[in-house]
Amino acid sequence: MRARTALLLAAALPLTVTAAAIALKGGHWRMTCSRYGIWLEPCPRPDCPDCHGAGGWWTNGPYPDMEACGCWAACRELTLRLLPRPTVSYDEAPF
Repeated sequence: MRARTALLLAAALPLTVTAAAIALKGGHWRMTCSRYGIWLEPCPRPDCPDCHGAGGWWTNGPYPDMEACGCWAACRELTLRLLPRPTVSYDEAPF
C-alpha cells in the first residue's frame, strides 16, 4: 500500500508543477518562495489598454503620484505561511 501511494505521489508531482506553471503564466502572477512561505502576487497585464503593461500612470500636479491600474491592483496577494518567522527582541542590544 505504501509503495502504491509513493508511486502515485511521484507521478502526480510533475503534473502539479506543470499545471501551476501554466496557471501562473496565464493569470499574470508572480510566485515568490522561501522557507517561511509562498507568495503569489499579481502582475500588470501586458495587453492592458489602459496602462499598456506599465502597471499604472503618473498623475499631474505639484506632487505627482503613481496611480495603479485596475488590471493588477484590484487583485489580492495570496500567501501560504510555512514556517513562523524568527522573533526579534527589541529590548536587547543588537550586538
